[in-house]
Amino acid sequence: MKKIITILCAVLAIYNAAYAKEPVLKFNKDGKFKILQITDTHINPGQECSVIAMERMNEVLDAEKPDFVIYSGDLIYGRPADKALFQAIEPVVTRGIPFSVVWGNHDDEFELNRQQLFDLIKDVPNNLTGTTEGITGVTNYILPIKDSKEKKDAFIMYFIDSNAFSTLDAVDRHGWVAHDQVIWFEEQSKALTEANGGVPYPAMAFQHIPVPEFHEGYLNEAAFVMGTRKEKPASPKVNSGLALAMLEAGDVMAMVAGHDHVNNYVASWYGMMLIYGHYTGGTNVYDDIPGGNGARVFELTEGERSFKTWIRLKNGRIINEFQYPVDIEWGKDW
Repeated sequence: MKKIITILCAVLAIYNAAYAKEPVLKFNKDGKFKILQITDTHINPGQECSVIAMERMNEVLDAEKPDFVIYSGDLIYGRPADKALFQAIEPVVTRGIPFSVVWGNHDDEFELNRQQLFDLIKDVPNNLTGTTEGITGVTNYILPIKDSKEKKDAFIMYFIDSNAFSTLDAVDRHGWVAHDQVIWFEEQSKALTEANGGVPYPAMAFQHIPVPEFHEGYLNEAAFVMGTRKEKPASPKVNSGLALAMLEAGDVMAMVAGHDHVNNYVASWYGMMLIYGHYTGGTNVYDDIPGGNGARVFELTEGERSFKTWIRLKNGRIINEFQYPVDIEWGKDW
């Protein structure tokens, strides 16, 4: 598998260098743009669990035909790490779909660190994963979506490296988005808003580990909540303020995460949505999410501060469809 993908990537890279440009994300002629979130594939090369994950990815990609795919962390769960990573992205590479990744807390546990993983795939055709030098983490970057005429930016996607595990003895378990990352977001959001005549772009933010507000939003009886929660969010024990920064910036409609395999709920938090993806991996880790593995879909509409989202499961089943903001009006929590 790795050899086939490597050869394919090499051929496509030569073609791209000679004939093609880096893909431009843009709304289609009907004013729509579809994002597929694949999360927690937990690929372990040679294991049956990986076959199950690959089957679901291929099925969902064929059904939804997305314009863009975001892998929101924990692609890798076994050695060799390079083989696991290439296997995870194979379904989008072979289809020529633009994609990007943010690293999770397990990706760098198997021989290669975050920077090495980034370097491994940075030249893969249609890979738009970026990085920002000088701040904590590797997968911190921004991707704009152009309008249908490809004349100007119409939507912004922020990608945040939520890091892995705590670096402080006093704080156990998971890491958090560092202060310099929050400042980076604030600076970028402010600059984008100023460039847009003082009007915030509609935007979404993607990362792996959910912020602590995912728990707070779910427990708020006045909030809109939809979906399954079978575990308390495994968020960092400390709150570094990213959700508040995004709320204050006024551009981010939804913070989207993965990480917790048996949660797929959405919850409103002062008008901003906190959204889990749906577990895509196989059976090598806990995975008893109702309906089995699948993926979340977002559909954007050009010129609107809105989105639709749903989850696609095995055999074409669709669950948990809702539209922001119209479907949360009755459940305002602010």
